[in-house]
Amino acid sequence: MAKDEKPGDKVATSVKAVEDLNGVGPATAEKLREAGYSDLMSLAVATPDALADATEIGANVAQKIIAAAREAVDVGGFETGDVILERRKSVAKLTTCSKAFDELLGGGLETQAITECFGEFGSGKSQLAHQLAVNVTRGEDEGGLDGDTVWIDTESTFRPERVRQMAEALELDSEAILKRIHVARAFNSHHQMLLMEKAHEMTKDFPVRLVVIDSLTAHFRAEYIGRGVLAERQQLLNKHIHELMRFGDVQNAAIYVTNQVSAKPDAFFGDPTRPIGGHIVGHSATFRVYLRKSKGGKRIARLIDSPNLPEAEAVFTVSEEGIRD
Repeated sequence: MAKDEKPGDKVATSVKAVEDLNGVGPATAEKLREAGYSDLMSLAVATPDALADATEIGANVAQKIIAAAREAVDVGGFETGDVILERRKSVAKLTTCSKAFDELLGGGLETQAITECFGEFGSGKSQLAHQLAVNVTRGEDEGGLDGDTVWIDTESTFRPERVRQMAEALELDSEAILKRIHVARAFNSHHQMLLMEKAHEMTKDFPVRLVVIDSLTAHFRAEYIGRGVLAERQQLLNKHIHELMRFGDVQNAAIYVTNQVSAKPDAFFGDPTRPIGGHIVGHSATFRVYLRKSKGGKRIARLIDSPNLPEAEAVFTVSEEGIRD
């Protein structure tokens, strides 16, 4: 061993792929990949129960694989603030096509973060989703991420005609953009969660940098009715949201979800509407934005929650061209 070499260094440098981990043979590696755990980081941030359930390898084996992956990529320890600040430089911003909206979000939608927009019907939630799916295909110098979109459609809101309109307004090739949006209709909450697992597999073939779920809570709200099943609903919703977080971190992708509202008075939001999902969704979304209609085709976006930005509002419009100031 070299003078400056630490006992763990040899392990960390020699392990480059899933197959290199102790206890992982070709058959187990294939199971891991099929379940969406295709790299060391995705294994390092997994939980033993989730890994065991997804791959049917047993909780003890899953725990050992995760421990080996964490040692290989050196996660799980404490870091100083300056190291985290340096890593935050990899975070990119996706434009909304509205300067006011971008400024409200600190420069656009962040990668490695969940941005939730909630509001009543017609407030612009799905319109923004279409605009983001167009914008993400552009280069970073144009406010995009040069990537593809995975769109999980729970309410049949995706419209390719709308994508074409928005793309042509930006003088982009609409057919090329449509080929970079991968849409799947989710028929129930379990199917919705399964599609998120499939999204991990798609990253082998496509540079997915944006995930859209429109809407996040629709199926959960419809299927789990009454207080008797509230705990089960919240547990499943929590698991689903953490899968979204993991995808955003591993792929350096932006996660955009829409949320429904219920017509119950709520003094905090200043309007007789409040988002579905309770504290599970409220605490999990990195940026929480309330959208509402205004006069003359205008929309008002109010930033309700953010880890580093003040509560504020922005005015934008939704026209045939798309989202604009």
